[in-house]
Amino acid sequence: MEPQREWFEKDYYAVLGVPSGAPEKEIKRAYKELARKNHPDQNPGDKAAEERFKEVSAAYDVLGDKEKRTAYDEVRQMVASGVGPGGPRGGGGFSFTTDDFDTAGEGFGGLGDFLGGLFGRGGGGAGAGAGGGRRPRGGPQRGRDLETEVFVDFRDAATGVTTSVRFSAESTCHTCHGNGAKPGTTPEVCSNCHGSGTIAQNQGPFSFSQVCPVCGGRGAIVRDPCPTCAGRGVETRSREVKLRIPAGVDDGQRIRVKDRGGAGTNGGPHGDLYVVVHVRADATFGRKGNDLTVRVPISYPKAVLGTQLRVPTLDGEGVTIRVPAGTPSGKTMRVSGRGIDGGALLVTIDIEVPTELTDAQRAALDALALALDGDPESDAVGSGGGPRRRSNDGSA
Repeated sequence: MEPQREWFEKDYYAVLGVPSGAPEKEIKRAYKELARKNHPDQNPGDKAAEERFKEVSAAYDVLGDKEKRTAYDEVRQMVASGVGPGGPRGGGGFSFTTDDFDTAGEGFGGLGDFLGGLFGRGGGGAGAGAGGGRRPRGGPQRGRDLETEVFVDFRDAATGVTTSVRFSAESTCHTCHGNGAKPGTTPEVCSNCHGSGTIAQNQGPFSFSQVCPVCGGRGAIVRDPCPTCAGRGVETRSREVKLRIPAGVDDGQRIRVKDRGGAGTNGGPHGDLYVVVHVRADATFGRKGNDLTVRVPISYPKAVLGTQLRVPTLDGEGVTIRVPAGTPSGKTMRVSGRGIDGGALLVTIDIEVPTELTDAQRAALDALALALDGDPESDAVGSGGGPRRRSNDGSA
């Protein structure tokens, strides 16, 4: 895993508001809460919220990936010990300027070579030279990780769906297939570095690898550049990637599609594609974790006497539940196995109060009130403590 320059400067744990030893679930939960709170759809026109959303996404991009998090933690330990770009951070240690980093921001460049030579750590990656350092500046570079969005319906998110996303990004050149050479020609192996992309320099106890000045670290020389990509091996074009969205995906969840990100340069591998899923609201169902929620209206007599009620389910079949006599408005009943991935269906009862009544309905309600209260219109109490009857027009 190639560390990034901004890892020296950004405390991603602080961005998400979690301790450095936080478990994956806590990191994921913190990210989801902050992403939902600061999402541009929830804060239209709020530039501060938009920037905060990007910052939170960048933090989870690193801490949500085991390999990246491990590499990031190593970098933060270096920062704590005083090693970082721009000078020492107290007490001893080595200091480096921004010139120690490559201009593309994709790796450490000279810093990686220096540390590799100093501590005897071999890079092992493509382009490593005789000095055993990390991948040199200008050599094969992994493509950038990309991020895009997809919007799905609530029911598709609950059951899972295969869809596709379209976006523009750097891709392997379709003309030269990534080698940067004009069709009919091939790159020549660099005679200076013999294809390694680096030349070794030994200075006393230290061993350094330096980018080959002839081929720029590519290990090859392109005499006739490709007319489409001008020898870069990549081009920007519209792409479409198929995506399998798993059942039960949450709103704001990020799905990683390996090797479908930006194209690598100089023969490097592709980056990854991260897709942020936005789930549209449903007119019938809500969600609490893996439980589905639904509100069902019933009349007052049915709530008092009890009834059998048919309620909707996600599969469209529906299910019959028993509403006990005397059920109050707002009571929630649980139907196991009718939610998402083994979750439950939570049915909340809403008692309907009619706003318009026929004469027969009013007479029936008056009779019920008389039976229950002794007086169908005794809701007002006069100064003498006795009932005060209303007139037909509603006045006292």
